[in-house]
Amino acid sequence: MSARVLDGKAIAAAIENEVAEGVAALKRDAGVTPRLSVLLVGSFAPSKIYVRNKARSAERAGIRSEVLEMPESSRTAEVLARVEALNADADVDGILVQLPLPGGVEEMRVIERLSPEKDVDCLTPYNMGRLLLGTQPWSPCTPAGIMEILRRSGIPVEGRRAVIVGRSNIVGKPLAVLMLRANATVVMCHTRTADLEGECRRADILVAAAGRAALIGARHIAPGATVIDVGINRVESRAEAERLFGGDPERLREVERKGSTLVGDVHPTEARERAGALTPVPGGVGPLTVAMLLRNTLEAARRRRPG
Repeated sequence: MSARVLDGKAIAAAIENEVAEGVAALKRDAGVTPRLSVLLVGSFAPSKIYVRNKARSAERAGIRSEVLEMPESSRTAEVLARVEALNADADVDGILVQLPLPGGVEEMRVIERLSPEKDVDCLTPYNMGRLLLGTQPWSPCTPAGIMEILRRSGIPVEGRRAVIVGRSNIVGKPLAVLMLRANATVVMCHTRTADLEGECRRADILVAAAGRAALIGARHIAPGATVIDVGINRVESRAEAERLFGGDPERLREVERKGSTLVGDVHPTEARERAGALTPVPGGVGPLTVAMLLRNTLEAARRRRPG
């Protein structure tokens, strides 16, 4: 068996085009161009890459975006002050605080200070509560992107057994809510689940979001299951790349050229031989996270400034 690869890039491009159409209509009908402000604190290299990709995608969709950088040494009070200024700026429709924040900044205090109507990744306790109740107008970006991958790939969710490995506030927990809303039977697992392999093997849809490279292997996957890989981990060893990618020359060249290559939370070679459908890393869930951020920003602008 060779798994069908779910093309996150193509799906994200389709959503981006839809957002661009919505932005153009809002500008034409209400004279409003949505504005997204991304707050980047510190110099964490992956965050800089993510933020750059978000800014480029926003520009393509016609959304005004800005990246507000603060130094690694920033104190909690300084970050809170910047968030308050964005909350008060009537021209800002969406605020994204890029996580993780440096160790010296109290992350939860910053999240709690975000205006719920501008919280386009649905991180605030208020918006998370509304998500649970089914009244939140948009959903966290990565879980929403996963649901779009499934829907647009023609993979049914209703009545299926969905096993989620990972219990983060950003992915695992909100995804469980969205899956339940779509009438899946949801099982939440994590790295301390007693029989993780057995639970995973019973999944029709298996989502790996535990933050551990290649945690999920063939022994975790039922033949024909759909596997959604949320993980992004770096492999810097040629020997490890050979183990994970079966000697794929492109991946080995990438390690030699760049010093690393990316792998998700799923063993790519083993999953390809056992799953029915699989999201790649990169090019799977990642592009959808950005696309859903744009869609959420457009929706926030429509609700804040209906014209």
